[in-house]
Amino acid sequence: MARGAVVWGRGGGGGKFCCSFKRITVVVCCVNLVAALLVLRTFYTSFSLVSSSDPFSVDQLERIQESIRVRRDAEPVELVRAVRKLRKELLKDEKRVLKLPQPVKQKLANEILQKLQSVKDNNVTEQRVYLWRVEKLKEVKRVTSSKSNLNSSIPFQEAKMLKRALASNWQMLLEAIGLWLPADVVHTEHNDKPENEQDLEEIIPGRPLPPECHAKTHTDYDGAAVRWGLTHHQESAADCCQACLDQAKNAKPGEMKCNIWVYCPSEFGCYSPDIYKHKHQECWLKQAEKPRLNFKDEYSESYRNNHPNAPVVVPWISGIVGA
Repeated sequence: MARGAVVWGRGGGGGKFCCSFKRITVVVCCVNLVAALLVLRTFYTSFSLVSSSDPFSVDQLERIQESIRVRRDAEPVELVRAVRKLRKELLKDEKRVLKLPQPVKQKLANEILQKLQSVKDNNVTEQRVYLWRVEKLKEVKRVTSSKSNLNSSIPFQEAKMLKRALASNWQMLLEAIGLWLPADVVHTEHNDKPENEQDLEEIIPGRPLPPECHAKTHTDYDGAAVRWGLTHHQESAADCCQACLDQAKNAKPGEMKCNIWVYCPSEFGCYSPDIYKHKHQECWLKQAEKPRLNFKDEYSESYRNNHPNAPVVVPWISGIVGA
């Protein structure tokens, strides 16, 4: 097998230098090895310098240790222990309640509801439920104290579960059986109005009403329709009253003369027990020899029960003219 070689020569018959590929490869590898060692030495030197240098001074280290000690001393250890203890107790109570079978919970709920059938006062409700709990707890204790007690309708195992549940968290048991007792709400109305200050009258939209209109807010008078409000709209209650006065003045012989006006000032319309939907600015002109009220101030509770769409307050403004 032939081996390659490189030959360099000098002119004039000088000396020759011969170098094989193998020698060149060895020389290149040696150079690379030396370079790699130099790089590793540089990395090692820089790493040792960084590791040997401390980023914090002695004073800073003392402050860090002091802050750690202060933070540990400031921890509410007793409070944390109390919270953990309370959490364990609540979990125990919850487990006791959850262990009650659904039929037992339903039975308890039915018994309490039977006790409360004729009760409407919230205070009496709480008293009766509390007395039922005391009596029930006595009964289950009597059953658990003597297995041979045949006078009770509660089985022994059920009595044991009820004893633990009734003696534990009472509110949690009520929630588990689906019974909620509302808390007493004491509402005290404070009158912040200064003394000798008169009540503000209700503001009626539009121009002021003249005295002869005898306007009354939240009032609906009855009477025969002279002009239907469904097709007769006016800008304000004063305009509606004026329309009634003008109709009575210009009425021909034999025609009904308006002496009652009824106006809807609400932008959302006004309620009436008829089949029509009464809109804003409706002006009804009516006539009655003896005007009588349809509704005044508020619709009664019995009326609203029979008419669910009726509001609480009568929305109409009415007046009697020419009286």
